[in-house]
Amino acid sequence: MVFDDEMRKTIRRNKLLGLWAAEKLGLAGSDADAYSNALAMDALDPERSDVFSKIRKDFENAGVIESREHFVNILNEILLEAEGPGQAKAGGGIDAAALQIKKNLTSR
Repeated sequence: MVFDDEMRKTIRRNKLLGLWAAEKLGLAGSDADAYSNALAMDALDPERSDVFSKIRKDFENAGVIESREHFVNILNEILLEAEGPGQAKAGGGIDAAALQIKKNLTSR
């Protein structure tokens, strides 16, 4: 299976977000890896690609309290990290994606 750059970034973003969420959920080692890998692979399935809702639901079920503002800040950091060093450009696709995600999170 061949992935374009955007798909690789999405998979990497989901993986990094999954590692962060796993830590918040108290998962470590192979459990944290399994959780983050599952989120990374969700990028390949349009029916399961809403990892943000999944994480919020997992947090809710586990009693993890995380403000939307902090979640958005973490997400922005992860989006920049997933973009890779030296590749993020002001006003580029990553900024547009972050803005759309922020709108989606704050509208719920």
